[in-house]
Amino acid sequence: MTDLLRKPLAEIRQVQNALVAHQIALCARGHEYYRRRWAEHGIDPARVRTIDDLQLLPLTPKQDLMADPEAFRLQCPDLPLHERALWEVNYTTGTTDEPTPLYVTTHDYHAYLLQARRVAEISGITEDDVLANLFPLTPAPMGSFMRSSANAYAAGTAVAGALTGAPFGDFGVHRSLDDAVRMVERHHATVLWGITSFVRRVIMRASDLNADFRSVRMCGVTGEASSPEMREDMRQRLRDMGVANPIIFDRYGSTESGGLAQCHEDGDWHNPAPEVLFHEVVDPDTGRRLPDGERGALAITHINRRGTTLIRYLVGDIVSLSHDECPHCGRSGDRVIPPIVRTKDLLKVKGMLINPSVLLASLGAVPGIDEFQVVLARQDANDPYSMDEMIVRIASPRTDRDALISAVTEAAQRAAKVRPRIEFAAASDIYDPAREAKATRLEDRR
Repeated sequence: MTDLLRKPLAEIRQVQNALVAHQIALCARGHEYYRRRWAEHGIDPARVRTIDDLQLLPLTPKQDLMADPEAFRLQCPDLPLHERALWEVNYTTGTTDEPTPLYVTTHDYHAYLLQARRVAEISGITEDDVLANLFPLTPAPMGSFMRSSANAYAAGTAVAGALTGAPFGDFGVHRSLDDAVRMVERHHATVLWGITSFVRRVIMRASDLNADFRSVRMCGVTGEASSPEMREDMRQRLRDMGVANPIIFDRYGSTESGGLAQCHEDGDWHNPAPEVLFHEVVDPDTGRRLPDGERGALAITHINRRGTTLIRYLVGDIVSLSHDECPHCGRSGDRVIPPIVRTKDLLKVKGMLINPSVLLASLGAVPGIDEFQVVLARQDANDPYSMDEMIVRIASPRTDRDALISAVTEAAQRAAKVRPRIEFAAASDIYDPAREAKATRLEDRR
């Protein structure tokens, strides 16, 4: 298909209008959840003919998908085989320990290949690269791991799978952190692809082992928030190992939507495939679409999907959008503008509403910390009415502990207006890659 991101916004809208009308008609025929929901609201889906008409439809809470994922699977038996055939099932986080399945047809897989190819083009990944898949091999197939091969196929790169993660099952196929380091070295990987905290730990371990990482030029990280200071920490560690100009590419996105792309470090996120996915920022209470630049809840609509299909689905993030031509690369379409606030993460500590992302970014900016973790607990574990306590656990090679304690305390107070208690621990006690897919930066034990 033509690269819509090189077309004027008016042409993008024409394509999206035609696609959304067809998608809504399919949902009206074969989508259990939306047929029921729209009938409850007295909505005639035939009235939805354009992108703007989506505002006639109610928002879709994430909890509804998690409660009944089978009801979100499009069932239209008269569609061509490639639009019906199940290619794979990805899983995303559920309401309990049971993850939520997302069904992917052959049609949807091809759509993701298009999206992934655009991500590569926007971020500068080429067919000369070697991608090291450092995502964990998990009990349920998570989208990030499953899609690593698709990202490589789409860009024409080679891919090496490290098979990291906490071991489980009968067959002993998982590899260790050290194995992952040696695989990067052996295959001269140029792109490290994985969860931010694990990619950082691979870089740290490579330094310990004196591994040759000079081939690495880029890290494509996702799965958790990463501050500018954390990304600079990773870049500096790579520079110390002889990498001249390392790039940290933050792959914001979700299993439900796929990855978005930055055309430059620490920039906005382009929607790489507007013929597949439509973004809008809405008032979560009324469903009203908000104008560019105004912050609200991000909602996504699949406008060319045949498996699990989502319409005006709230992903749980507060962002703003821009549809202006990108000043850096000249692409059109929509861009997600940071900062991104995940509404489910907001917490109250000692009566103060805090944004954990801001707190963790502030702590991560303190120099000389290898690993850290924030623990929220009761001062008296046996008293449910006891006061809250914030504990910051630190692993650091620094010997000036008093100065370090002062810096960490100041960083926490500046971000959360709460004075923490500081504890020192070994890095592996805070985050052990052999047991956890990613670091648990905040643990609420209250």
